[in-house]
Amino acid sequence: MFQPAIPIGGFAGWRIFERSAERQLDAFARQASVQRDIAYFREHVGEISDPSALIGDRRLLAVALGAFGLEDEIGKKALIRRVLDEGTENPRSFANRLNDSRWKAFAGAFSFGNAAGAPTWSLSFREMITAKYVERSFERAVGDVDASFRLAMNFRREARAIAGGENVDRVGWLQIMGQRPLRAVAEAALGLPPSIAQLDIDRQRAMFEAKAEQTFGSKSARVFADAENVEAAIRRFFAATSAKAAQTDYSSGATALTLLSGASLSAGAAIGLILSNRSA
Repeated sequence: MFQPAIPIGGFAGWRIFERSAERQLDAFARQASVQRDIAYFREHVGEISDPSALIGDRRLLAVALGAFGLEDEIGKKALIRRVLDEGTENPRSFANRLNDSRWKAFAGAFSFGNAAGAPTWSLSFREMITAKYVERSFERAVGDVDASFRLAMNFRREARAIAGGENVDRVGWLQIMGQRPLRAVAEAALGLPPSIAQLDIDRQRAMFEAKAEQTFGSKSARVFADAENVEAAIRRFFAATSAKAAQTDYSSGATALTLLSGASLSAGAAIGLILSNRSA
């Protein structure tokens, strides 16, 4: 089984890992198990014409959800069905009302509830989903070695996606706050205490905005459209977690995997964990 090569933890290890990440991703994708998942999806997704059929094929659903980082939600069939049924074209659809933008991306890609219908017949659609699945699965494998690296990889992709989205000035921070992995990195990078999770949501957002303006020169989550700001946030995240390393007995793997999983945890506890994370 492929195991990502991560010689050391922390920001120094992150920089070393970045130089070989593309080669490691290629090696990961060539594994027989990954190739079987891809082949099955490509061969059978064209037979799927409605949400029930997708939900009924667990192997297809695993790839579909995994492509959007939602693999841990596979047991929530009622939620998945509602997200897919309502689509994304109606601003009041379920996916659009969820703070977690991954569901909107999932519903929009499969498009069962939209006028155009699901593009499962399309070769480009199959290639897009399987490429996302490989990327996310590789991140998961990286997280098995050092979960703080998985948090950083996830933040790099998702923060920039949110920054480029519609209404980012209005909902960008809410989307970041709504995803525990993203919030963990942003909160640590901005030096915000875990106790703010107990405050009113508007006060929390105001604190994120104030810290972002102080750190990056703008209160909008749009700051993460700038790659340099994203990298600066990741650097600050590693610095914050390293600074807390001596203050806790939590392992980096247990902490970040808790945040990345669907495990039940209060918001304050979840975010508090990452700030007390010990880098490898």
